[in-house]
Amino acid sequence: MADPIKKTPRRGLIAIVGAGAAAALLAFTPVQEGRALKTYRDIGGVLTYCDGATENAQTGRIYTPTECDAQLDRDLERHAAGIARCVPMDRLTDGQKVAFVDAAFNIGVSAFCGSSMARKANAGDMVGACDALLLWNRAGGREVAGLTKRRQRERELCLKGLR
Repeated sequence: MADPIKKTPRRGLIAIVGAGAAAALLAFTPVQEGRALKTYRDIGGVLTYCDGATENAQTGRIYTPTECDAQLDRDLERHAAGIARCVPMDRLTDGQKVAFVDAAFNIGVSAFCGSSMARKANAGDMVGACDALLLWNRAGGREVAGLTKRRQRERELCLKGLR
């Protein structure tokens, strides 16, 4: 069993989503992704490593836990900044920030910003925006049980305090 890794959010991520959401993201996203120190092909065939990272992936490369922690920080900050350009963070609860950044981490910023999640959030329909997370449970045109469970967990966080 791997030793637990202490993760402290970087200032950039904290500046975008706040300290509470940043800490929650660093706990939530790695559990959803799983950690692999060696590159592998994900369900969509994308070369991936660490906690779902794809940036500059190299076939056969082995990463250290420290490298993975740093990559996760960069990735979460980049995805948070990306969705902040299409959905103002000051309108979101911490749970919504975690759910939306995690979803964007998984589906990409462009897909998130062009989605009904973003449109509904910007229209003030937060329940609808949270429910729209459930639409993103497919890979290669097929429903994936792991994605369905992930979207349900994101939706639960997103709706916290709304119902």
